[in-house]
Parts: sequence; C-alpha cells; structure tokens
Amino acid sequence: MSRAPRSAAARRDWGSTEDGCTILHVDMDAFFASVELARRPQLRGLPVIVGGAQRGVVLAATYEARAFGVHSAMPMAAALRLCPQAVVVPPEHARYREVSEGVMEVLRSVTSLVEQVSVDEAFLDVSGALRRLGRPTEIAARIRQEVRDRYQITCSVGIASTKFVAKLASSHAKPDGVLLVPRSATTDFLRSLPVGALWGVGERTETALARWGIRTVAELADMDVTTVQRAVGKVAGAHLHDLAWGRDPRPVSPGRVEKSAGAEVTFSSDVSDLSVVEAKVRELADTCASRLRRNGWVGRTIAIKVRTADFRTLSRSRTLDSPTDVGREVYLAARELLAAVDLGGLPVRLIGVRVEGLSPTAESVRQPTLDEAAGDALEARREAERAMDGVRARFGRQAITAGPVVAGLRDDRSTTTFSPTDLS
Repeated sequence: MSRAPRSAAARRDWGSTEDGCTILHVDMDAFFASVELARRPQLRGLPVIVGGAQRGVVLAATYEARAFGVHSAMPMAAALRLCPQAVVVPPEHARYREVSEGVMEVLRSVTSLVEQVSVDEAFLDVSGALRRLGRPTEIAARIRQEVRDRYQITCSVGIASTKFVAKLASSHAKPDGVLLVPRSATTDFLRSLPVGALWGVGERTETALARWGIRTVAELADMDVTTVQRAVGKVAGAHLHDLAWGRDPRPVSPGRVEKSAGAEVTFSSDVSDLSVVEAKVRELADTCASRLRRNGWVGRTIAIKVRTADFRTLSRSRTLDSPTDVGREVYLAARELLAAVDLGGLPVRLIGVRVEGLSPTAESVRQPTLDEAAGDALEARREAERAMDGVRARFGRQAITAGPVVAGLRDDRSTTTFSPTDLS
C-alpha cells in the first residue's frame, strides 16, 4: 500500500461519467499481511505485522497495526514499541509469489493490456474489453470479487483517463474500494491534494517546492512553469507541472522490463567480522543470479547496500562490461564494492546485493560453439550454476550451496571489467 499523502476531499464522489476512463490501477490491500490472514483466519481483526524478528524490518502490516503508526520498511523493534501487542508473522515469499501470479492471471483474463509494476499492483487498459464486460466500474467489481473468491484477499481499484490519476485514485479508495475520477473532474481531483501526492515528489523535492511557497497541487498548477523549474530543475519542473494539470500520455505497457533483482538480510546481531559479511554477500549474490536465470534475465550493474549499527545506509554500484547471470560474477563485483565502503569502524547490521540494468538472456548471451565452450570458464560456471538451480528446485534451496571463493587462487577475480558509479 502506498504511503503517499492523501486528502479527505479527494475521496468524495466525483460523479459517474466513465467516458474515456479506461485505465484501471489495481492494488492489493496490505498484500503480504492479507495473504497471511487468509492462511490464518484466526488472526483477523488483530494487529498483525509481517517481517523478521526483532532486528528485521516490517514488510507489511494489517490496518489494525497501521492505526498505531506501524508501516512497511520500519525497523521491527520500532514497530513493536508502537504496537507491543502485535502478532509478528514471518514472511512466506513463495506463497506471495504464487498469489501474485494468480492475481495477475485474473487481470489478464480481463485484457491483455496489463502492466505489472510490482508484486501487488498493476495497470490495465480495458478499452478493448468494454463491449464484452461492461463499464469500467463493472469490470473493477468483477476483478475485486474474483480476487476475493480465489484468494480471500481484497484489492482497491482506481479508474481514470491516465495512469497517474488512476494510481492516485486507488490509494484514495483503500481499503477494499473503488474510486472513479472522470476525465472532466481530473483537475479538481488533483487540486485537492498536497503536492507530495505527485509522482516524483519525495521529501527533498517537497522541501524545495515549499521554499517557493508551493505546498499543494493547486499552488503548483497555478505557478508559472519556469518558477517550478527554478525550484526543482528544468526537466523535473516541467514534468511536475504537467502532472498537476493531469497530463500523463504514457500508455499501459504490458512488455515492461524488470528493473532489478535483489536480496538482502538483517543480521541477528551486528557483525564486525567482515569475513562473515562476505560469506553472506556470496549467498545473496547466488540468490540474485538464480532469480535472474529463472526469469530469463541477465544484468549489467551490480549494487550493494550496507547498513551499519548506527542505521547509516551506504549504497555503491559498478557497471560490468558484459551482462551476467552468474552468481560468482555478481559476488566478486559485490565483494570489491564492499571492500571499498568506509564503515567508519562500525559493525554491519544489514547487507544487500542487487543486480540492475536487466535485459533478456537470449538477446545478451551468445551461445558458444563446442570448441569455444571447451575453453570458456565463464560458460562452464554458468552451466554449473544452472545445474544447482535444478537441485534446489527439487530438494530446496538449502540442499546445495556455492563453495567459498578462496583468496589468492588464480580464478579469484571477476571475468568482466566495470566502471564505478557511486549511488550514495
């Protein structure tokens, strides 16, 4: 669920005219928590938090827990201070993926124009389904009922003439509701919102706009575009000014390319021994690469995230000359990035590895000839890791693990080169 600013005025009935409102944004309500409640109906009505133990973070929380100020990405310790009576449930990611895939199948039964933007939300263009299934509000009702019947979870739907407004509408429809914003009411709807509701307005941008007296979408829309550009930059200023007037020409794109594959872990206690951190980096790199191979992607940029004991978060990345889906390649690049991070003498609380700049494997990796394969260590390693994927798929992830990379050996180096980029 989005934590973007909302407005009570924006929740009012904007009328029933549906002409031109063929974009739907479907967003699952408290998705991870809802899936857990479907598995454990005895917890319904209780404040439930999905996440790791005391040192983990909140992945999701029921609305009963959110009433106490608990939200996703919050440290679990802080969440339990706010809501000590909460029931903490460990995450079951395999089940979340299964339900997500099922929900997306429901959406694709309505239209082929489905753009999945995360595990629990998607845009639909239903213009081609109106004659078959009825008005957009009827289609929204059908989707919500089918998702509820199949998975015992709820979703909220925003309906509008553009993606941006549809997404805002779904956030105001939560939980378990539908909000239609007719094309003719788009400007009035937007003017009722705080400026932080606009896509691209984070904390820094909101502060920059406030210096120019811009705190609402209405104030931004009424401001001369050159003034907005002076506040936040030429490109961003023009984009935000367009959004404030409801201008968003982007179509629903079913072929959206995944942006990244990542994994991270919070240690049960702060770790000062970097060899322990490196071992976890190897495990996370292997997880990322396995996910890439499973989905048919290779990635060009390797990034790490390190959180120290004082909750300072550092990010670094490097771009490879050649894209990869090999866990060892990901690990070696990530390990070098970790070695370059100044931890200030502090132990590590969290470590994460991410592969970005994804492209389809078929378009990026040339299949070698037999002669080439005989001397191609990288391709041999890729095949070995694919074999490990098969073992894990049959016997579980813990059935086999990648061996350690021993310092000083001839192959203790990356087979690709890269140029550094600092993401901090």
